[in-house]
Amino acid sequence: MKLVAREAEVEILENIYASDNPEFLAVYGRRRVGKTYLIRNFFENKKAIFFNVTGSKNGPIQEQISHFISQIGRVFYDGLNIQEEKTWDKALGLLTDIFEKRVSKNKKIILFFDELPWMATRNSRLLEALDYHWNQHWSNDKRIKLIVCGSSASWIVNKIINNKGGLHNRITRRMRLDPLSLTQTKRFLDKAGVKLNSRQVLILFMVMGGIPYYLSQVEKGLSALQVIEKLVFSKDAFLLHEFDNLFSSLFDNSEFHVKAVRLLAEYPYGLAGRELLEKIGPHAVGGTGHSKLEELVQTGFIKKFKPVFSKKNGTYYQLIDEYTLFYLKWIDPIKEVLEQESMDHENWRAIQASPSWYSWLGLAFELVCYKHLSKIKKSLHLSAVSSVGTWRYVPQKNSEKEGAQIDLLFDRQDDCMTLCEIKYSETPFVLTKDYVEVLQKKVRVLKEQTGTTKQVLIAMVSAQGLKSNFYDEDLISQVVTLEDLFE
Repeated sequence: MKLVAREAEVEILENIYASDNPEFLAVYGRRRVGKTYLIRNFFENKKAIFFNVTGSKNGPIQEQISHFISQIGRVFYDGLNIQEEKTWDKALGLLTDIFEKRVSKNKKIILFFDELPWMATRNSRLLEALDYHWNQHWSNDKRIKLIVCGSSASWIVNKIINNKGGLHNRITRRMRLDPLSLTQTKRFLDKAGVKLNSRQVLILFMVMGGIPYYLSQVEKGLSALQVIEKLVFSKDAFLLHEFDNLFSSLFDNSEFHVKAVRLLAEYPYGLAGRELLEKIGPHAVGGTGHSKLEELVQTGFIKKFKPVFSKKNGTYYQLIDEYTLFYLKWIDPIKEVLEQESMDHENWRAIQASPSWYSWLGLAFELVCYKHLSKIKKSLHLSAVSSVGTWRYVPQKNSEKEGAQIDLLFDRQDDCMTLCEIKYSETPFVLTKDYVEVLQKKVRVLKEQTGTTKQVLIAMVSAQGLKSNFYDEDLISQVVTLEDLFE
């Protein structure tokens, strides 16, 4: 099957396969993003030996080695059982001997160690053995293309890519597999026979993000809202228990990670790192809190940033995973009920008509826009941007000063700023007199609090565009629509 929407990654794999040098590739990304599918689908039908072994979650060392040896028997000895080894050094040594004695000098060898973090159990010394056999033998063999992969992105980055021991600087290539963009999501669904327009794709994206495994569950012939009802609000629905499985499989002692995302879900525009750790608990501030937050960053659940024009030191964190946000908002509060019975169709329709639903749509659309900044920049013809982000000013309690929240701000290098107002609506957005005053206040507060003398331009990022009227002609400089995000 042709890989859809992964052209850049396929090009990297093509270069690795065609290379006349030994290659060591580290692949990482969150669970369900398609890492295993990508590697297997690309290499399985190549004219090469494809040795593929997968780690077992919480599997003891001898079980991991046993699976490894069994796979050696299947790939190199026509399925025969071969003698078990007791250590990883002996197991990898067996592979080295096979390469020297049983494989043609012209035959390429693909070694795919999937979920390596699960294989490298405590005291297993797998990394030390891998270090030795790569440096002593495999790195001198141009036939060998070693690929290691793991959903624990922070583990791959810290233990492999940034390894301080014998594997230091041994990686020849690295690949972070990110979720699909809006355009890629539409192409993925089209390939699966699910023909939906941009608005329908957007709704699905705001619920499950660009996660291929989730998207593969979408049935053709259903609208986006029908898909959500089936995958979320039915008894034993596919996405009902995914949250628990997701975090427990990715992180050891995942209680911290779950508490962090639950807290961040309450602050859609982010929270200062120290404040977040204090809310998690005293143990988080002085312990391994920052490294655990970095694990969430590396796996794509949260992002870290510094607000534009912020005078405070330190990093802020924001929850950016669409499914996690949707789960905590809509599934978690009624999960026990859904485990007993499906939601009544009328209740689902009532949710869609509620103010909370429209509020969620607005915040979810903002998140989509933050993930497609390159598309927005292109539409606004911004070729040189020095900084981009959200901006807010919250006056002190009892202060007479005005506060303001700016959805998106481009601080440009041509003596201008572009203030973007992001709005989700199912029809072209209409500017009213009251709303114009809100926008004018935002510009006024921005200038007062930053002291900028730059020209401030206002752009609208509106899913269905802007209905032209008296107010928009002089105030709005440019409009970005949903179709621009798909371009």
